[in-house]
Amino acid sequence: MKILICISNVPDTTTKIRFVNDNTAFDTAGVQWIINPWDELALTRALELKESSGCGIEKVTVINVGTKTTEPTLRKALAIGADDAIRIDAEPKDAYFVAAQLAEVIKKDNYDIIINGIEASDYNGSAVGGMLAEFLGYPSVSSVSSINIEADEVIIKREIDGGSEILSTQLPFVAIIQKGVAIEPRIPSMRGIMMARKKPLNVVEPSEIEALTEFVSYELPPSKAACKMIDAENVKELVDLLHTEAKVI
Repeated sequence: MKILICISNVPDTTTKIRFVNDNTAFDTAGVQWIINPWDELALTRALELKESSGCGIEKVTVINVGTKTTEPTLRKALAIGADDAIRIDAEPKDAYFVAAQLAEVIKKDNYDIIINGIEASDYNGSAVGGMLAEFLGYPSVSSVSSINIEADEVIIKREIDGGSEILSTQLPFVAIIQKGVAIEPRIPSMRGIMMARKKPLNVVEPSEIEALTEFVSYELPPSKAACKMIDAENVKELVDLLHTEAKVI
């Protein structure tokens, strides 16, 4: 059984966002790039399954649509424990483009479980996983908070309104995971970092696929208003401001 983890290369969440070229492009200067947090949890859970006796996981592969600048992120995934990596050599233009590129590569190999994070922390589109499943014609399960393999059967737990549900599905399938699938992401060890240098990172040419959308311009959210300090004893003024300005009561 083989697991494929789709990896997004995203800015660190502490990055100060800036735009250039009259707000038509994201300024990448000085940005620290990381594995998308949801994808990192997915990789951690896949490695836990591989290390569990009786799960039958032979290999964990990571895949990314991106230029050469994403290779350090893929190398980190290899250092964490992935067996090999694939980079589709293209700029990730939009969710449709990314999902279609991934699907064309996945069709050429036999992966049993394909895992996507529920969203990427940069654009928060939550679209690639569902699109990928449609391109492949595979069943998909969203909002997955737990994956286990019991006697060659995949048992999935997902969150729903008012509770959770447990189900199983046929292989292959696409799992769209959220927080909870692993307690915390793994940190690469020194041995893992050294081994990652020798693990295969395969670069493949992109397919002829046109993106359906383009980014026209960006804008930052408006600055927050200055904080007003109210004397703890002046309840009347606080209530009045909540009613007339904040309009929450």
